[in-house]
Amino acid sequence: MKLRGGYNVTLKGKPGNGVELLPEPKILYLPLKSRRFEFTDVRVEEGQTVQTGQMLAKDPANYSVPLLAPRAGTVSLSAVEGHIVLTDVSPQEGPTFKAVPDEHVPYDPGSNGMKRYKLLTLGAWQFFHDAFSQELPDPFGTPSAVIVSTLNLEPFVVRGDVQIRKRLERFTHGLEHLQSLLEYQPIYLVVPDINSELAQKVSEAIRGYAWVKLVQVPLVYPYDNFTLLARSLGLKNDPENPVWAVRAGGMLAFERALTRSRPCTVRIISLSGPAVKSPVNLKAISGYPISDILAGRIDDGPVRVINGGVLSGETIDPQQTGLGVENDGLTVLTENTKREMLGFVRPGLFRRSYSNAFVSALRGSFEEKFNTAVRGEGRPCVACGYCEEVCPAAIMPHLLHKLLYQDELEEVERSRVDLCIECGLCSFVCPSKIELREQFIEGKKKIREELHAQEVEA
Repeated sequence: MKLRGGYNVTLKGKPGNGVELLPEPKILYLPLKSRRFEFTDVRVEEGQTVQTGQMLAKDPANYSVPLLAPRAGTVSLSAVEGHIVLTDVSPQEGPTFKAVPDEHVPYDPGSNGMKRYKLLTLGAWQFFHDAFSQELPDPFGTPSAVIVSTLNLEPFVVRGDVQIRKRLERFTHGLEHLQSLLEYQPIYLVVPDINSELAQKVSEAIRGYAWVKLVQVPLVYPYDNFTLLARSLGLKNDPENPVWAVRAGGMLAFERALTRSRPCTVRIISLSGPAVKSPVNLKAISGYPISDILAGRIDDGPVRVINGGVLSGETIDPQQTGLGVENDGLTVLTENTKREMLGFVRPGLFRRSYSNAFVSALRGSFEEKFNTAVRGEGRPCVACGYCEEVCPAAIMPHLLHKLLYQDELEEVERSRVDLCIECGLCSFVCPSKIELREQFIEGKKKIREELHAQEVEA
């Protein structure tokens, strides 16, 4: 596989290999909105008692993917806006899966269809993505291929090897279940370079699985990106037969749903970043109070909490009080509240620079303590070309930036802004601190809405 660009960001605050179990919560705050889902169809009432795994709401626009109760408790719909709150929380296990008719289930689905229905209703399907659009694929559709990644190279997000280190047997059982849903479609299993311990363990575990094709990639960010992998494998972006994509945590949920018929409301997340006293991986349930997770674990002073990693994550809405169903990590940065006096004459002994312009280039390898200042203030583009060097999609971010500034949407489209995988590397290495990633996301949206409005409506 031929990959280009990429860059490993070395920052302080990454968690180790261990996983800590959070104490049982007294109350849960389940957000009704996440990156992909909006649970607008609420199926419970004020004061209702629910069991573990019971459907609280579902997203009608996404194949009725459910919001499940992670614990038994009493429902409150008015306590916190945009949330379903569970009080009197109890860890009592609910009943195992039972088939209930649903409008998204084909008539007489058969054993294969019933497996897919279990994945959907037990919360495992929410871990799947269309490799190109990142949207939720049709659980009853037919993929052209499946990409399963054991990697997660985004800085500060829990690594794939941490998730499957003690769960390799469950992971391989998940692969077996996945293969049982397919006909002839290949499964591409992405592992680190062959010399890594994880690659050797995974290779040994899947020996004899002829239907799994091993794909080895170097541990360079963002070589684990699903869109990048699909393109490099020569797979086509076909909405009728999409490429399914799932990470290690999703395969463990797959196994839990199909082997034990249990709801998938638990995931391993990271609590990391320079403002975290002791970065750690946590086993948490959706709805867990974010304030309880952060209590006593972060530095004093104003901080910014991000869902996901520092390069492509999104700042958590201050109104969100509990972990959402798609929270894969909490990254905490110190909020920069004042300008650094004479910062422009500092030699940069403790700062990194992609251009090696700082004195820190003489220090060798070290981890920088990052904050929201991103090492300076925005300036005009100097056409240094660093963004083009690290871009894994082989586009020219500096050119796209100038075209977007001039509002030349047709030229932006011809220059292939659609190939941007939104990894955030261009923004990170930019010495002018231009928010290129945000510009490209907005540019792609404007192209859809202004140049292709009729196609979108159709």
